[in-house]
Amino acid sequence: MTEKTPDIASRIADELASCGVKLVASLPDNWLMNVIKSVDQDDRFIHVPVNREESAIGLCSGAYMGAMGSAALMGASGFMTVIYAITKINYTYEIPLFLMLTLRGAAGDHHKHHISNGLYLRPVLDAINMPYLVIDNPDHISEISRSYRHTRTFSRPMAVLFTRDLLRGPHGGGGH
Repeated sequence: MTEKTPDIASRIADELASCGVKLVASLPDNWLMNVIKSVDQDDRFIHVPVNREESAIGLCSGAYMGAMGSAALMGASGFMTVIYAITKINYTYEIPLFLMLTLRGAAGDHHKHHISNGLYLRPVLDAINMPYLVIDNPDHISEISRSYRHTRTFSRPMAVLFTRDLLRGPHGGGGH
């Protein structure tokens, strides 16, 4: 990959804006820091940093009820804490939810303590029948819009999973 990671973050922000996302709720994550910074500094978005993943789910669900496009941005481990909130709120009431998650524990992750996320994230998504798409190449960033529209068409949540190599570069670019 030759593209610089801040450019990747800008492209992700551009793609979100192009599909009508206005509110972005995020939790701190070092892989996502460039995306969070890009969204935070972009006047096209209302960026709401939250301290609990459930808050991001609630904000994005409420934004939908107010006819505002939204996205929740969090790490894989954070997602694992909100299964009940998603299945209770979004599945029961058919409220679309667009999630952007890190694919921790997968190839390219250099932290052994994230291996459990790599082992369980996709099986958990499959267990709750949540569609997801892995984005590991800058050429596939345009799939964000398609995935976002899918949530609206089917009134269900969907996640895009970003790899480390996409967000931070194959050699650790984009900060540590």
